[in-house]
Amino acid sequence: MFILRSVEESDLDSLYELSQLMIFINLPSDRGLIEQKIARSIISFKTPSQDLAKNYYIFVLEDTQTKKVVGVSMVHAQHGTESEPHFFLQVDQEHKYSQTLNTGFVHGTLKLGMDQNGPTEIGGLILHPDFRKSPEKFGKQISFTRFLYMAIHPSKFKSEIHSELLPPLDKKGNPPLWEAVGRRFMNMNYHEADILSRANKEFILSLFPSDNIYQTLLSLEARDAIGKVGKDTVPVKKMLESIGFSYINQVDPFDGGPHYRCELDKIKPIKDKITGILEQGEVGENATAALVHIPNKEHDFLAIKAMIEFKENKIILNPEIDSNFTIPWGKESIAINFASY
Repeated sequence: MFILRSVEESDLDSLYELSQLMIFINLPSDRGLIEQKIARSIISFKTPSQDLAKNYYIFVLEDTQTKKVVGVSMVHAQHGTESEPHFFLQVDQEHKYSQTLNTGFVHGTLKLGMDQNGPTEIGGLILHPDFRKSPEKFGKQISFTRFLYMAIHPSKFKSEIHSELLPPLDKKGNPPLWEAVGRRFMNMNYHEADILSRANKEFILSLFPSDNIYQTLLSLEARDAIGKVGKDTVPVKKMLESIGFSYINQVDPFDGGPHYRCELDKIKPIKDKITGILEQGEVGENATAALVHIPNKEHDFLAIKAMIEFKENKIILNPEIDSNFTIPWGKESIAINFASY
């Protein structure tokens, strides 16, 4: 069986193994840094700070048979403050017209902007390759578990939820926009700049062009990548759009990946959440797949994917689920529909 839960100290080895599969900015292949992230998340679940920017939540997908973590997702309760602004490039247009030549042009533009009172950001979605393309949709499970937690604790997050998607990469694995703009002004490669920006964003404001960047001056490859997603990210884009997120004409200043947003209470799984009493029972033809929160003393957060029926304010689950862990039958819980999106 697989469970979705809050990260624990004992997950360090599994997360470190995941981090070595490829380069993950949110899960660096550094045991010390991962240990710090786990500690920060545990504090956030147990005693969240009033300063939302200090709260990071890490959720894991655990294979209970092997006791291994095979997936992870993250939420930063506030991305963008006075000390660490959220930077973006505004994608816009500028109209030029000459009466003398009776000729006009519409130029695509990019302009650096920043937000010092930023939204909640979802990110850090990682799934072990062996568990991808499963009929259980493990990637969707670990992604949606964040929305389940937000549905339970909306006051812990900002009113807008933000997501940054990865753009197409060139043959060397670099974002075309970085090669066309960023490298010329910062004299470092993309991964160096991205890692540095996690700890210190001053160099972005100091070195990045502050006026309009005309897209017509960029290479065709760079222009075509602005606001687009890479092949592996297309399913994530479609999923976000299906639950209410939309492109906000802003992109990452480094890689040109699109920024998507949705108001928290308009995210479909959250808006359509199910609140009811957990009850044992055989589910029938009207059952639907859902992520169900299981109140639990052992974990700060625990959820499972299960077939449920919702009748008369009751969330009905098959009783055999109880053989894997104790379910507090008779207590109120929250579930989000998993099958509709």
